[in-house]
Amino acid sequence: MPPPPPPPPAFGRARKRADRLFDAALDDTELIAARASLARGRWATVRALLAATRDDWDRRGHRVTVLAQEPTALAWARDWQLAEPESPCAAVLVAHAVVHRALNGKESPDAAREACRAAAALAPEDPTPWLGLLILERSLGTEEDVVRLFDEVRARYPDHHHAHHLVVARLAERRADAGQDPLHEVYDFANWAAEQAPADSPLAILPVVAHAERYRVLAATGSEPPDPVASGHWVGRRARQVMKAAFDWWLEWEHDDHPRRHVDLNFLAHAKYCEGRGAEAAALFHRIGSYATPAPWSYPDRDPYTAFRTARDTALGTV
Repeated sequence: MPPPPPPPPAFGRARKRADRLFDAALDDTELIAARASLARGRWATVRALLAATRDDWDRRGHRVTVLAQEPTALAWARDWQLAEPESPCAAVLVAHAVVHRALNGKESPDAAREACRAAAALAPEDPTPWLGLLILERSLGTEEDVVRLFDEVRARYPDHHHAHHLVVARLAERRADAGQDPLHEVYDFANWAAEQAPADSPLAILPVVAHAERYRVLAATGSEPPDPVASGHWVGRRARQVMKAAFDWWLEWEHDDHPRRHVDLNFLAHAKYCEGRGAEAAALFHRIGSYATPAPWSYPDRDPYTAFRTARDTALGTV
């Protein structure tokens, strides 16, 4: 099976504007400080940050992927690697920085693959090098590549948050022209992942993510209106059940300390807003605060900042 075309830029025509308004670091103040130090060539701060992260794999993955997006990350990470060639942390940052550049056409995909495998060899228990490969192949690889790499991540950390989101986004692109299908495989996968995870796992929100990712694909092919509220995608019986289960989970289990919790909050707020549940959406917007994320507000190809502000102001005006 040939690889699919890359997904619409997470942020469409408004990407440059979004880059100025959305910070992938979210509320991780230690990460923000380390990133600023890295930009000035002070990689020792990053070394201390990643050492402190230890085997908190979701947090390690979040921090490495954000650091790798810093324009000077690769140069300084390579300096660090020259000073400490056996450092798994230096190697994984190099690997993710090369992946980021490969996806932007500035490095070859093969160089990124080689860097990720080298990082994996230095830390066999760490899922983060495999996450780098999964990020790469989610856009460039075959479906078999994606499945194989997801299995590598799960073998090291079964509940990896970012990896599950990547697979949902890729699965949503299957049978793009099939239209609305409540039995589509992306829904099966998301439900399976939510059910097999521990009761307090944020993977409980994954069915909501699947619903938004499938809307992205359907809207891009013209099967759904470009306005998600007008689409009716979130108001069917099955959709309402999914949204209610996810919102109930949030009320009972919300994790204030999960590094990517604002990603889930944005997907859930978007779903509740599109469903027309203004009061529930307002509660979520209060929790989001200033930590908006481009996805899913950009779906299918919208200005995410305008979409977020409009939804937030509308929801907060209802309570």
